[in-house]
Amino acid sequence: MPNPHKANIVRTLGERFGELRKIRGSESLFTVGNEAARVYIRYSKVHPRGRAFFGLREVDLRQLEGHNAFRCFALDDGSPPIFVPYADFEEIFRNAETAKDGQYKVQIVSQGDVRELYIARQGRFNVEGYVGYDTVARGVDAGRLRKAQALTHSQVQTLLGGIGHSKGYDVCVPLNDVGKLDWSLTRPFSLHRNMPAGFGSIRDVLYEIDVVWIARGREAIMGLFEVEHSTPVYSGLLRFNDILLTNPKVSRFSIVANDTRRGVFVRHLSRPTFKKSGLSELTSFLEYANVADWHGRTVKGDIDEQTRAEDEDLNSS
Repeated sequence: MPNPHKANIVRTLGERFGELRKIRGSESLFTVGNEAARVYIRYSKVHPRGRAFFGLREVDLRQLEGHNAFRCFALDDGSPPIFVPYADFEEIFRNAETAKDGQYKVQIVSQGDVRELYIARQGRFNVEGYVGYDTVARGVDAGRLRKAQALTHSQVQTLLGGIGHSKGYDVCVPLNDVGKLDWSLTRPFSLHRNMPAGFGSIRDVLYEIDVVWIARGREAIMGLFEVEHSTPVYSGLLRFNDILLTNPKVSRFSIVANDTRRGVFVRHLSRPTFKKSGLSELTSFLEYANVADWHGRTVKGDIDEQTRAEDEDLNSS
């Protein structure tokens, strides 16, 4: 029986971008229009702890090489599909190993309000910026430049802070960086000054982290982000490692950098010290372009919701 989730994705892609044709030799590979893009659609149920399991056939991935292509991950929870550009992860899969059945085993892990792609022995990668059909729209329109390429270190901090605030977290950035934030990028919010209790021995390390999300009322750290604009990726991982060894309850670490540093991230994270501590399983890579997209969807939705509420108040008065 045809998978209704896949059928719906094919229909929506066709309506937005033109006719889709199945590529010979696969039930999951499609070409959009006159080779405007190729899409590899995979589907999974969402299992306990927010995990969805996928098998990517090596023979199918070869059909994406050299093309403007996307891996599409569809879930049965009603959420929009995730379209991951093939080129962004080509090097990662080249270094990964297939299982005995010739497939790469990967997971989409949903932790609260964040989705990550987990590739065995390669790492975790934030895919929030790849959610929805607009990812394909940007890819098909080759003349459109990715707006996040020109972002500065401080602008990325500002966007991450805006996302955290929109999600209801307190946000902390290093004191020396406060005056550099670019408030033209997001709705202004108050910054948090104090770190939660329980980190006394590494409090100075925490205050060096570029962006920290803190749960209001519970005083728990919900996210740590190191923006490695020009500094070594390794230094950010060492800070994360110190924090994890001090308080294993912290479980969301993200290295944020340009996509050209993804390979460096994978090589450093595979060091024995990070595997031994467990950091290699908890740290994700977040690309600048994804930060901009994530902010656009999260903060814009928050503003739209507030606007609707204000309009309802006016209409009822």
